[in-house]
Amino acid sequence: MRILIYGINYAPELTGIGKYTAELVEWLAGRGHEIRVVTAPPYYPSWKIGEGYSSFKYKIEKSGTSTVFRCPLWVPHQPSGFKRIIHLLSFAISSFPVIFSNIFWRPDVILTIEPPLFTAPAALLVSLLCKAKAWLHIQDFEIDAAFDLGIIPAGLRKGVVFFEKLLMGRFSRVSTISEKMLERLERKGVPLKKAVLFPNWVDTQVIFPADGPNPMRRELGISDEAYVALYSGNMGEKQGLEIIIDAASRLENMENLTFVLCGTGSAYSRLKDKAADLTNIFWVPLQPMEKLNSLLNLADIHLLPQRADATDLVMPSKLTGMMASGRPVLATAFEGTQIARSLESSGKTVAPGDAAAFASALEELAHDSGLRQRLGDEARRYAVEHWDKENVLKRFEKSLKDLLHRVD
Repeated sequence: MRILIYGINYAPELTGIGKYTAELVEWLAGRGHEIRVVTAPPYYPSWKIGEGYSSFKYKIEKSGTSTVFRCPLWVPHQPSGFKRIIHLLSFAISSFPVIFSNIFWRPDVILTIEPPLFTAPAALLVSLLCKAKAWLHIQDFEIDAAFDLGIIPAGLRKGVVFFEKLLMGRFSRVSTISEKMLERLERKGVPLKKAVLFPNWVDTQVIFPADGPNPMRRELGISDEAYVALYSGNMGEKQGLEIIIDAASRLENMENLTFVLCGTGSAYSRLKDKAADLTNIFWVPLQPMEKLNSLLNLADIHLLPQRADATDLVMPSKLTGMMASGRPVLATAFEGTQIARSLESSGKTVAPGDAAAFASALEELAHDSGLRQRLGDEARRYAVEHWDKENVLKRFEKSLKDLLHRVD
């Protein structure tokens, strides 16, 4: 197959959508498919253009049967609601001539990654002109989140939601990453015959419970007796990471409890300032892929906070690695959400924003090694059963092939 992938995030970004898109491309190319990617220079999660890349130049990269087209992108240093919209729009505009030029390559499928939805009209136009199938994959319901977070005025909701529904209805397939998000697609008017579950994955051969001394403990100077509560990933506004700082403050006098916060993002400086007086937090930069398993195994307990208004609009990609490492997860999520469902027997959940309950649950897990072991074993089992990379991607490849041979 010839597959054209259209999305703003791509390697060498180490976290989030870019990581998954790059792994998808590598896997599909390894199966003999021809792949082209229209994307932007790397900028996430630091909100800074990566070294060796330009924010205003076009660039073509080739690797085997894959070709990557980098398009100019405006990246705000301090992303706000309005600035984020301009940021996404800048990519939609700069990438339009590139995606349009691929008409002559005649792809079989155009896979558009949301966010941003701004790219959907161009993808649909190109698919129509070259008679390709159009597939929209939703990693994050950005429109819903933008309204809930106040980025888009509530008075525009009716018109924007109508436009979103109109666009989604034009795609041959629409996929998303969790069952609850799939239910939301149905409520948005996407017919069941078009909706596909395409979850994020984890390579369970690369991420696994490791025995013996952890090298990162030695690097950081954390004793083997300490209980490590780890958050690793993007430090943005929708994560609700303030609850970790609050818990660290409440439990500062608890013996042998250490918090490790690994990553960067738009909220990093604010969070670090908020925690300036705390002595039980280690701040660690994002780690390269070869250290990821050591990082995840550093944890005795993984932390997964989310804001109340975003708990079922996204399915955090970091959860797959957390659970594959065989460690329990403490999350903030309401009952019935996808996160809560996933952690029913492999972790603990408290209501978003309830710092007292979060600290109490963390203290319980730290003091009960048997409970941690039981929950961690179940977390590993769940990850292997539901999110194993090879199984997820083989199902996706089959869906692509079925789409090419089916008339809706």
